Amino acid sequence: MSSAMADHLVPTLLEVCVVVGPSMDKLRDVYQVNGAPEQVLLEPEVLHVLAPPFVSRSQNESVVVSSHGKRRRSFLRKKREPPPSAAVTLHQGVLPRGSNEDVSVPKDIDLMALPQLCFPDGLRVTNEHREEQFHFLVFTDVFGNKTHGVVMQCYQPVLEVGQLFSNGLGSAKFPKLFSAFSFCVISKYPYFTALKDCLSCLLIQLRNCRSSEIEERVKEFAAKLSLVPIPPPGQLHLMFTLRPLTIVLPSREDKDQPAIDLDLHLPFLCFRPQQLLQVLSCLLQEQRVVLFSADWARLTLVAESLLLYLQPLSWQQPYVPVLARGMLDFLMAPTAFLMGCHVSHFEEVAAETDDLILINIDSGAVSTSCSDTVDLPQIPAAAADCFTQRWQSLQIHFDLNQCHRASCHDINERRAQRRAWQHNLNHDIQRITLELIVNIFRDVSCHLNYEHRVFNSEEFLKTREPADQLFYKKVLETHIFHSFLKDRLNRKMDNYTRMEISTRSEMQRYDATVEVTRRPTMQEIQARRRSSITETGPNKRLGMSLPNLRDEQMNIAFYRNGIIMSDTGTAGANDAALLTPPKHVKVFKLPDFPASLSFHSVQSYYSELIQHLGKAIFSVQNENSTMLARFYYLRGFINSLCLRRLDALSDFQNLYKTDTAIFPTHLVTWLVDSLQRDERHQADRRPELKRLILKPDDHVKKFELPRNPLPLAEFVRCVQECGIVKDVATIHRLFGAFTDGQSKQLDPELFRLFYTFWKETEAEAQDVNLPTQVVDHLDNSECVYKLSSCVKTSHGVGKIAMTQKRLFLLTEGQPGYLEITKFRDIQEVKIASAPFLLVRIPSLRIQTSSRPEVFEANLKAETELWNLLVKEMWAGRRMADQHKDPQYMTQALTNALLMDAVVGCLQTQRAITAASKLAYFDKIKHEVPMMVPKTTSETLKHKINPSLDLAEPQTVHVLLYTPGQLTCDHSESVKNPKLWVALSGGRVVVFDAASWSMLQDCIQVGELQLNCMLGLVQEQVWIGSQDSVIYIIDTHSMSCNKQLTEHRHEVTGLTVDQLFSCSSDGTILQWDSASLKVKRQFHLSCDRLSSIQIHEGTLWCCCGDSIVELKKSGTPQRRMTLPEDLRSIPSRFCSFIVIPEQGQLWTGCAESGELCLWNITDHRTPYKRIPLPGTSGVTCMIRVKDQVLVVNPENHTVAKELQAHSDIIQTLCSAEDRYVLSGSARRDGKIAIWKVE
Repeated sequence: MSSAMADHLVPTLLEVCVVVGPSMDKLRDVYQVNGAPEQVLLEPEVLHVLAPPFVSRSQNESVVVSSHGKRRRSFLRKKREPPPSAAVTLHQGVLPRGSNEDVSVPKDIDLMALPQLCFPDGLRVTNEHREEQFHFLVFTDVFGNKTHGVVMQCYQPVLEVGQLFSNGLGSAKFPKLFSAFSFCVISKYPYFTALKDCLSCLLIQLRNCRSSEIEERVKEFAAKLSLVPIPPPGQLHLMFTLRPLTIVLPSREDKDQPAIDLDLHLPFLCFRPQQLLQVLSCLLQEQRVVLFSADWARLTLVAESLLLYLQPLSWQQPYVPVLARGMLDFLMAPTAFLMGCHVSHFEEVAAETDDLILINIDSGAVSTSCSDTVDLPQIPAAAADCFTQRWQSLQIHFDLNQCHRASCHDINERRAQRRAWQHNLNHDIQRITLELIVNIFRDVSCHLNYEHRVFNSEEFLKTREPADQLFYKKVLETHIFHSFLKDRLNRKMDNYTRMEISTRSEMQRYDATVEVTRRPTMQEIQARRRSSITETGPNKRLGMSLPNLRDEQMNIAFYRNGIIMSDTGTAGANDAALLTPPKHVKVFKLPDFPASLSFHSVQSYYSELIQHLGKAIFSVQNENSTMLARFYYLRGFINSLCLRRLDALSDFQNLYKTDTAIFPTHLVTWLVDSLQRDERHQADRRPELKRLILKPDDHVKKFELPRNPLPLAEFVRCVQECGIVKDVATIHRLFGAFTDGQSKQLDPELFRLFYTFWKETEAEAQDVNLPTQVVDHLDNSECVYKLSSCVKTSHGVGKIAMTQKRLFLLTEGQPGYLEITKFRDIQEVKIASAPFLLVRIPSLRIQTSSRPEVFEANLKAETELWNLLVKEMWAGRRMADQHKDPQYMTQALTNALLMDAVVGCLQTQRAITAASKLAYFDKIKHEVPMMVPKTTSETLKHKINPSLDLAEPQTVHVLLYTPGQLTCDHSESVKNPKLWVALSGGRVVVFDAASWSMLQDCIQVGELQLNCMLGLVQEQVWIGSQDSVIYIIDTHSMSCNKQLTEHRHEVTGLTVDQLFSCSSDGTILQWDSASLKVKRQFHLSCDRLSSIQIHEGTLWCCCGDSIVELKKSGTPQRRMTLPEDLRSIPSRFCSFIVIPEQGQLWTGCAESGELCLWNITDHRTPYKRIPLPGTSGVTCMIRVKDQVLVVNPENHTVAKELQAHSDIIQTLCSAEDRYVLSGSARRDGKIAIWKVE
């Protein structure tokens, strides 16, 4: 096997097996000097190194000098011939070879430190036998890659045989010495329990064999472990027999997480909740942490558990869970670290080093080297309280769980019961600790700018509770958090993201549908005043647009800093996200190890394993694609080991159809590059293997104020990065307001003033503390965005307050509330002047339909600004109401806040003129008629913006509505219907179609335009792309993990019935939905095949210049060609609808403003034209109930003309025949939801 291959192969269970003990010379010296001492400490040495492969093609060769082809470092042990009178024999111990031996060592295994770590408390020679002990090691290289070791330490007798025959005393009895030896098994994967079981099996063999057989037994043991493959990520565990035990290797949950093969509840047994939270807080703040225990094994197991609790945050600092006593100087390192040492060194370490966090695992105590208490910021109280409550629900004692069971007579059965119990408990602990991390960092995503990869840490800190700010300030500066940020900016869809989405409150889901500038809501103001938050009354699900889909009323949960609270104010104990049961796992048993480890025996073993995997693939190919992918992966790996390259490539190719998430990109790349000439010739006859090689952008920036003059492009970037506004058009207007068209650059000092004013205004808003009687008049979601100075008004003295919905007067003296008007009730706003002594003071007058009298406020110097603000909010409210698009109100609010900031930072006479350039809606109100046609207003239900998180609107290419029963998950949000939206550049956005809240803001499927989508009941959404691939999204994980690559040109159409797909070159494929294999394939000769439909078992194809009906055999049966007058101009059919029961075919052309109606039952009947007045072309059509688009099919006349988009309508879809949804091109980029009568 070549070295290049080794660098890409997933390693087998064994990396290397090392035997460590005393040298013969030192043992001889001890015996000669001390006879039979009670105890002596010796320096341990590496005695033997065993690394795969253990066989070569020649059966006579048992050892080769490369491990998976990796480059080796030689460990040369010289031949040592002891004098005849002093020969030492190790009875039932390791007998070193008597010849020169070049032992090869993997390049990343450090033999220098290993002896100390195998004997962290020293190697002892005693006059009595001692019990075996195990402990665990973790090695970390400079790149953060971990290697794991399990050490078995046992004592073997040593006899000085040279004196048995001296002085003729052949029968003399001499006392025995017992020396410690260590057997260390090292693996790339953290299989602590499995490797401990393996060493326990070896121990049984060593006890029952002669000393001359020990070396061969150890080598045989290592060779067997080298045959065990690592299970692929997912729900497939591997099992093998190493007599007398049956051993299971659990798989990783996904490829970015480690395998968990330890008891995760150990820290729960060692610490109380408060102490465990304290330990986790220290790790999150990257302190210098030292673990202590009298049990070496406990150190690593607890340390590993603690780091797993922090997932998906990954510890980035030095990590040495076991420090030998000769390594205590490591604790002097100035950086953060996590290390462990024996409790006997506790006082010494505490006295010699400062600023250490000392954690005594045995007593559960947490202290510092300077004090018995830890003076560090604690985990936020709300998240900590929730965690403590979850803790109390855990069942962490196996014996209590087994009280009702019969006693087991079989050790493997008992072990299986324990494994199953531990698997479930580990799952529960992972969910609880993940919830803790989600509750701590939930709001981080609200302060990310994905386009420029910026995290606004200052803004995030301002939204934290005052008592929690110091904790977050320390955490935000750590490497562990920086790594976490990279994954969030990469939109990583991991368990953290899935839980964060599934546990969002209704308010958070609503906020995701509109881009709101953050201010404290009335709900949050009330929450500050109460330690227990209760719901005041039931509310309808926000934005409900599909009646009868979900009619029940739902309470909107309050949340404090993102922690979901129940109606009692505590964390809900029955959250669906936390009740998710562990995924069902399948255990695949490997064949029994071969009796002989010759080359041919090993090849036979692999062949038998491949046969077993083939049977497993056959048994699940029509049932479980997830499990099928794991079997393909495993068989591909074994085929790679056997250098069956084409078979391996075929197996890995099948991952595109089953689960691309585990696709081994590097291994496949190597396999393709290493194909021999005849193999490449054979491969050329097979479909091309596509590879996924995509390196994510990992950089993270913090926003910095500019130092140089800003041209427009730089100004746009800076405004977006600092999180003020994303919309490019709005930023362009802001640039124009500052420069007044006179300059092409903005002074950086002016930008600093603007930024400072904006942030100070936000900070002041955080301090708004309205009286309870005022808050009670406002909606929970309302925020105060602007407060005037104290002014005289026609209704008394007070401050005018502006929310996103209304103006009200906050009266002075006895604080009170007086509503001025809601923005939708305003009839007129103008500037006037009020007499005051001998002068007239500027005032603002507001005429409203809610009260007969005019409201007037003597705002003095603030009058002109408030005039701009109120008019913009009024115009935005009217636009939002008429167009049924809440984003208009949000954009008007953003414009108003920007105007306030411009006036605040300019402080010149031109400030109002500059700010007026941002009054976008008030301006277009006078330029463009705002009234929406009555027919449109009556039919339009709602509008949503799928490009909300983007800087500019994107074209809506495809819409797909999936009903609630698409999945069978019990989660409330998963059961709801969904709207899937395909935007430009392969971006898919998902909405909850019951509340129209955004569930997923980006599922990336390729990089090119998406042409078609369909939903299948097997929890899948299929998407056809211009890159010729059909992408399959798993609706539970919300990730694209399968691809179908049989098409060679862009995929243009998909049908649910009979599951057909087509591509632009005329290829039509029929798929088996279970196996994802092509059942039928045929080709239609045409210029461009743009779409297909199935009606009553007949396949209809849109072929540009014709509509073709196909026979079941795939041959054309009938063809309707483009009318003669349209052939003279560049034109083509772009959409069609078949109504078989009426014998009608409706067609539309992008270049013709009319529809053509064809009779498909009588070929002799000429087609009929239906003009669409004012239309230049037809891009899409849909049939809902008895309507085609908005054409009456009875009299073939236009029944309605609906106008809600400002750009071409690209796509239409139906929501259960009750609503039609339309998506438009990028100048508009909105989705309109229409009622169907």
